[in-house]
Amino acid sequence: MTQRPATRGALARAGHAPRTVKAELRANLVAALQAGKRPEVLFPGLVGYAETVIPQVVNAILAGHDVLLLGLRGQAKTRLARSLVGLLDPAVPALAGDPLRSHPLAPVGAVAEEIVARDGDQAVVEWLLPAQRYGEKLATPDVAVADLVGDVDPIRANRLGYDLGDLRAVTFGIIPRTNRGIFCINELPDLSPRIQVALFNILEEQDVQVRGIPLRLPLDLMLVFTANPEDYTSRGQIITPLKDRIGSQILTHYPRTRDEGVAILRQEAHAEGAGGVVPVIPPLFDDLIEEAARAARVSEFVDTSSGVSARLTVAARELLHAQVLARGLRTGEPRPRARLIDLPATLAAMTGKIELAYEGEQEGPLKVGWHVLGEAIKVLWAERLPPVIKDGEDEREMGPWKTILPWFAAGHRLELSDQAPESDHAAALARVPGLAEIAQLLLPHPPEEGPLWQEFLVEGLFQGGALAREDSARGLVYSDLLTSLMRGRGNA
Repeated sequence: MTQRPATRGALARAGHAPRTVKAELRANLVAALQAGKRPEVLFPGLVGYAETVIPQVVNAILAGHDVLLLGLRGQAKTRLARSLVGLLDPAVPALAGDPLRSHPLAPVGAVAEEIVARDGDQAVVEWLLPAQRYGEKLATPDVAVADLVGDVDPIRANRLGYDLGDLRAVTFGIIPRTNRGIFCINELPDLSPRIQVALFNILEEQDVQVRGIPLRLPLDLMLVFTANPEDYTSRGQIITPLKDRIGSQILTHYPRTRDEGVAILRQEAHAEGAGGVVPVIPPLFDDLIEEAARAARVSEFVDTSSGVSARLTVAARELLHAQVLARGLRTGEPRPRARLIDLPATLAAMTGKIELAYEGEQEGPLKVGWHVLGEAIKVLWAERLPPVIKDGEDEREMGPWKTILPWFAAGHRLELSDQAPESDHAAALARVPGLAEIAQLLLPHPPEEGPLWQEFLVEGLFQGGALAREDSARGLVYSDLLTSLMRGRGNA
């Protein structure tokens, strides 16, 4: 490996020429495109954006624009901003001791000029890695100009004899300290208009006023902003002059297909065994969790304008894994399998990540969680099985279910527990006559998945209006619908 120049003079003799961060990003992107690198290589981990969002990001970089990423919560806006670091040089030189991290051959500000005047070609060079050139700030209404830009220190100015407008009297904020890098401000509309004006000045005029004192800040940055469309009306606005100076506004989106959503879920969810127990989560559950999120995004009970984050599916999958792991640790089974009876464990993820509409608030978060899980069951049922009840058909005489429903009509109940060992769970399902045979006939599956698909049939019969279901202490109880209705009327 070639030794990097350690002084300003050595850097000059090596022929190193300064360039702006946007020129650097553009040149590296051009080289990557010429080398045939695909979007998923340039921007790893961004599933579903290869044909929609990433081409716009590529255009913005080639055009030398700052970028506004506009989309609902959980659409990987921040991840996209952070992925731009991959297009930076492996290392760039900076003048040691300069808070603005000037290029040694192009000093910016009084501090850098003072270092160069004092040390000349012996000025020390430090090398910045890509991760050191990315800064990020979550916008909140209480963020001040001092946090982002800096503040004048009158005591220092007086002690050292500096004018208050001298940059040597300034304690720099996070943006100047990210000079020659990429800076991202999340939830831009949450910044007060006064702070947005300061950003506008940095973008356009390269100066800013702190306590009424104008400061010249010729910063070299690529600025990335994120915002939620809902924020434009409910919490704040992006001031027109600032929005006008942001070169590209790029719309993000949720996964367009279930497969994309499942790919994100599997990529992000943490799933690790413990104590010699490795949970087995069949693919059906990934489909169910993703389909529940998709149902929530269009549900009348959910405030769809605020969005349903993709983090919901990740957290739900992790909770399901944890539920199965806990059972395996208790029962001593090394490879416990997930069951539909485990799905209530995912509600803790859903209720905290869904903003309810008025109708949803009337129902309550748990009921809304059960509702979207039920909608997911219905969608997957419709893809695999005939309707539970056909028009004009007596539900007790219908199709393949006529060997199952009479057992419930006779007063039997199916009690399933999320605590029971695998053998007890399978034995409970085996009590329902014909259930295993119908599940194998309609949903061919390997033997080890038999109980899962039997559960799927029973839950689907409930969702289709042929069975009743109620909660027990640690599980669910299925029974005849008519008997349940009559019992409920009697209790009333």
